[in-house]
Amino acid sequence: MWVFAGGGGGGGEDHVVVPLRRSVVGASEGNTSFVLAAERTQRKDPLNGFRDYTLGLEYKQSALLASASFTAAPLFAVAAVWFLGFGLVLFFICCCFCCCPGRSYSYSRAAYALSLMLLILFTAAAVIGCIVLYNGQGKFHDTTSSTLNYVIGQADITVANLRNFSSYLATAKTAGVRQIFLPSTVQTKIDEVVVKVNASANELASRTSNNSGKFQNGLDTVYANPLIGPKPGFSMLRHRLISVLVREIRSLVLLGWILIAGTLILCGIFLLLHNVVADACVAMDEWVLHPHEHTALDDILPCVDAATVNESLNQSKQVTYSLISVVNNVITNISNVDYPPQLAPLYYNQSGPPVPVLCNPYMPDMSSRTCAAGEVGFDSAPRAWRSYVCSASVVSGSETCSSVGRLTPTLYNQMTGVANVSYGLHHYGSIFADLANCKFVREAFRSISVNDCPGLGRYSSQVYVGLVIVSAAVMLSLIFWVVYGRERRHRKHSKQQHSAESVEH
Repeated sequence: MWVFAGGGGGGGEDHVVVPLRRSVVGASEGNTSFVLAAERTQRKDPLNGFRDYTLGLEYKQSALLASASFTAAPLFAVAAVWFLGFGLVLFFICCCFCCCPGRSYSYSRAAYALSLMLLILFTAAAVIGCIVLYNGQGKFHDTTSSTLNYVIGQADITVANLRNFSSYLATAKTAGVRQIFLPSTVQTKIDEVVVKVNASANELASRTSNNSGKFQNGLDTVYANPLIGPKPGFSMLRHRLISVLVREIRSLVLLGWILIAGTLILCGIFLLLHNVVADACVAMDEWVLHPHEHTALDDILPCVDAATVNESLNQSKQVTYSLISVVNNVITNISNVDYPPQLAPLYYNQSGPPVPVLCNPYMPDMSSRTCAAGEVGFDSAPRAWRSYVCSASVVSGSETCSSVGRLTPTLYNQMTGVANVSYGLHHYGSIFADLANCKFVREAFRSISVNDCPGLGRYSSQVYVGLVIVSAAVMLSLIFWVVYGRERRHRKHSKQQHSAESVEH
């Protein structure tokens, strides 16, 4: 029986994972590449004169697949030897059958009984292999699909956060109180940042969609194989094995000849898959330690370029600070001041207790600031300000309070709108910062490594072992079926000859 080729000079761990992709938005073209899983992937490269492969997990290069395929070469070689060797044996038997009609019908009871027992034994082993294969491939497909869906979900969350962030930035351009808006220079800068963030989101969404489709098609292709698919594959193998006892030897020999070659090739393919995904899992573990390096995982989940993030975050802080300053200036200098009627429009008959100002999370130098006593936060501001709204009527084209209160309904709506925009910028700004330090990518890779890699390694091994058992058992069953069929035929002829001799006597 064949053993797993661990696939690497170091580590020897049987970790597996679906190959992933990390998109670096706005990354520098000059970044040097950090080689992932370099020790794990030290295998012979048949495309480079069988020298050691040293490029690590660079799945875009055919050399990686070639070196991984080399570990499965013994299985492919066995499949070729079986197909050609047994084919020659069949050809030789056919020639003997056609050219030597005078055949001997010697019969051995021991050979007949032994071949029958071994045939039953290896048929049972093949059934066991089918069960192992059926169980392993179902779990492998489910776990792989779950991992792929998790990666897609993480990318979708990132895209949504990027778009929400840019949406709040764009809304800030039109947010204002009493016709007081952000300066035109700030609005122009907002436009530039929004364009960059939207481009990043669109690029990530497009790449995620394209690559997830490729991965899913690859899974479906393997899953659709009649020997690997769950119910079809198990039923087909079961019926083929059961039919060994009830069908003609000629069709069974030809069917088994092809079936064994196919299962041996599938063994090699799954060994290749096992090694490649194990490489990817080791690479993810190493990437967690080197998140800012340019690696082969740069096409899966986005780590936004630090310059882009800093520009966006600084702009969001400035916009948040400016918007809150606009609101607080209106509250302090207009709403909370009892102006005489002749100073309209500053006067709108405001009266009552003073309105609390909105907490600004930033200092003028954009450093963090804690809320002072009496200030209201983003989440509580709309509810706190509602008690200061007066009943209003339109006088000379402007709203004037007709009851106690310091905020007209229009002014209240403008202030809460600014508070909501400021909250969105502050909230998504902190999430956006995680894209720069790759925190969410590290967490995603760590989650896959801890939760999915062990199962994928175990189930891919189970599929491989199941295929090996089926291949070996069916191969031996076929050989002993040929022997058993010959002995049964000779036994039948011997009985007929013995009966004829008894009648003559």
